[in-house]
Amino acid sequence: MITGNLTRVRRRIEQAAARCGRDPASVRLLAVSKTISAESVKEAIDAGIRLLGENYIQEAREKIDALMGNLASWHFIGHLQTNKARFAVELFDLIHSVDSLKLARELDKQARRQNKVQPILIQVNIAEEKSKSGITEQAAPQLIREVSRCENLSVRGLMTMPPFFNAPEKVRPYFKALRQLASRIAAMNIDGVTMMELSMGMTGDFEVAVEEGATIVRVGTAIFGERQ
Repeated sequence: MITGNLTRVRRRIEQAAARCGRDPASVRLLAVSKTISAESVKEAIDAGIRLLGENYIQEAREKIDALMGNLASWHFIGHLQTNKARFAVELFDLIHSVDSLKLARELDKQARRQNKVQPILIQVNIAEEKSKSGITEQAAPQLIREVSRCENLSVRGLMTMPPFFNAPEKVRPYFKALRQLASRIAAMNIDGVTMMELSMGMTGDFEVAVEEGATIVRVGTAIFGERQ
């Protein structure tokens, strides 16, 4: 099932990229593996998945330990508390959900202790929904200026989770706004900051995200099926 699902998702990414003249290789597929068993994750890796996204530190640690040695890069995509920063730096190649200077400074401290430069994305609450984490669009540039002074962090781009709609087209303005924000930040030429990654789009709307510039799409249900 997973292999067939992956084939279909990849085809849809390729078609979305073709519609807007993008190279499909410029879009990376991240399989959201929260609540999914290590066995199913191993099946996805065997089918060619190389990026895995987890929301919870303890669950991720168990899977990473169980699948040690497999060709996968693990990303943290959930809300991160500062008291879990040490573990996040230990476990993850990219943290998508940095949304405050306090969290950034703690990650910087832990990365320094681990002799690591930690790649991160800044999470932007583009719709300013009270139920979601993320810095506001207006405050993001200043936060990034301040985070850029953290020597053991590397800002690689932005992430967002737009409002949920049954109609993917309704989400397009939020993806477009994130892309435009990334362009404005890139034009600021902040030392040590790149806007090479836009992490946006999930099972219900990833094709629109690709059309609006996503470089990482976070897809779970369309790969693993409905969660139990």
